[in-house]
Amino acid sequence: MENNALLTEVMAKAQAWLDGNYNEETKNDIRRLMNADDKSELIESFYRDLEFGTGGLRGIMGAGTNRMNIYTVGAATQGLSNYLIAQFPKVAQISVVIGHDCRNNSRLFAEISANIFSANGIKVYLFEDLRPTPEASFAIRKLGCQSGIILTASHNPKEYNGYKAYWDDGAQMIAPHDENVIIEVNKVTVNDIKFKGNPLLIESIGEEIDKAFIENIKTLSLSPDSIKRNSDLKIVYTPIHGTGVMLIPRALREYGFTNIIPVPEQNVVSGNFPTVVSPNPEEPAALDMAVKKAIETDADIVMASDPDADRLGIAVKNDKDEWILVNGNQTALLFIYYLIRRWKELGKINGNEYIVKTIVTTEIIKQIADRNGVEMFDCYTGFKWIAAVIRENEGKKTYIGGGEESYGFLPEDFARDKDAVSSCALMAEIAAWAKDNGKTLFELLQDIYLEYGFGKEKGISVVRKGKSGAEEIVQMMRNFRTNPPKEIAGSKVSVIKDYETLKMTNVSSAAVSELDFPCTSNVLQYFTEDGTKISVRPSGTEPKIKFYIEVRGEMKSRQEYAQADAAANAKVDAVRASLGV
Repeated sequence: MENNALLTEVMAKAQAWLDGNYNEETKNDIRRLMNADDKSELIESFYRDLEFGTGGLRGIMGAGTNRMNIYTVGAATQGLSNYLIAQFPKVAQISVVIGHDCRNNSRLFAEISANIFSANGIKVYLFEDLRPTPEASFAIRKLGCQSGIILTASHNPKEYNGYKAYWDDGAQMIAPHDENVIIEVNKVTVNDIKFKGNPLLIESIGEEIDKAFIENIKTLSLSPDSIKRNSDLKIVYTPIHGTGVMLIPRALREYGFTNIIPVPEQNVVSGNFPTVVSPNPEEPAALDMAVKKAIETDADIVMASDPDADRLGIAVKNDKDEWILVNGNQTALLFIYYLIRRWKELGKINGNEYIVKTIVTTEIIKQIADRNGVEMFDCYTGFKWIAAVIRENEGKKTYIGGGEESYGFLPEDFARDKDAVSSCALMAEIAAWAKDNGKTLFELLQDIYLEYGFGKEKGISVVRKGKSGAEEIVQMMRNFRTNPPKEIAGSKVSVIKDYETLKMTNVSSAAVSELDFPCTSNVLQYFTEDGTKISVRPSGTEPKIKFYIEVRGEMKSRQEYAQADAAANAKVDAVRASLGV
């Protein structure tokens, strides 16, 4: 049981909701929590207020300050409205886009937010139905809006919902705007929220934006002849009950592919995600039904998007004709390799181009960029940081693509969030191009390793729920920071990067240099003499601490892939043992 001081504080916050201007349904839920013998759920619901992390506002749905409900969403929207009015005093009509995914209450939260924005005199472009997150980002830019929000909890379990806030460039907010919005939100009381909307300021959008978005995606194609020769490529696609069903099959068809094979059970839009435990393409089980369909139909590739269609997971056949999942680092490798190679072959590389990856994503990407004369930028985890690099270089350098290990990629700059719609179209093109060149996608991946060196990555999440879990995560980071390992899996640590202090330490010389990043972040990295890279950070959106392990190996032919992979797996296990995770 939590200590008495915390329980007293929580009871006072809950009583304030009982005494306040909240509806009866909410008050009944709070009474149930307060009267329960076990106060754990009450404490979880009220011990803190939801805050913006790397993915915005996200939490379990229910009553309380630490839950997603019409009041926490309402306060966020009212606070954002106040901030927009203060930031854009010379704009005659401030406007926003609102999008949402398939989750339970997403449409309700979207409509409530539309009412609040409009009640504050802000023009609202509300999508008529669920739409992919990247399309909403695109719409903000296309319609010239000052901001936008998307109601989604991305790939989290069904109990969750979320609220992503975007700025006028179509990217998720970063400092100072995200911090300033929170300041405004914290000022809002329930009586300040203007729930009664102005219908004259709410406009429904849909098909016209869909069409414009797909027309832009079609401009990304680099190998149209390969698509024509392989238009009947067998593509199994599943939206895992989410928004991808609205646009991805259509985008694939308009890109030139004719043989898109659905997984009917998962084409059913549902916030309960009835066929999966977790609607996350990072989880192997989420692709089980799609892989079974691929086996039945002898498909060429399996693709899956998460509920808001910003992440892409793929499966391919290996050299034994077995279906295997491609991890996020490998997916990013395929994209970057293909984009840079085709840009080069088409004469589009002139020395002013760049790519972006996050600091926890595979270092092989940097080798590809360096060897081909393309600049690479590292940034923090979260696609808002990739978008920030694009914004900083706008009009000065040419963006090729950017991605992260967590299954997100953006091959365009007309949207500013990771995009499974364009990524599905482009990955299908890569498969067609590989087939045109006598290769499978698996063989293409092997050839990348042969050319740039073999690497293996493993992500490990240690979950620690609730207040006590959050405190434990803080202590774990403190221990790693104050007692850094001297060696990992038998290899000496050569470099330590601490993004909280923005210092890089060369261990052997004790030389300390500055890291050039826009702000600090609670991330630690260790690099060892044998090329291993370890990254450690608390999640910004979930109750977990994340470890990202990358090890390097040798591979001199395709036939040595299995041997290299097995050796790398053993090395990963040794790293885990060294770290105690």
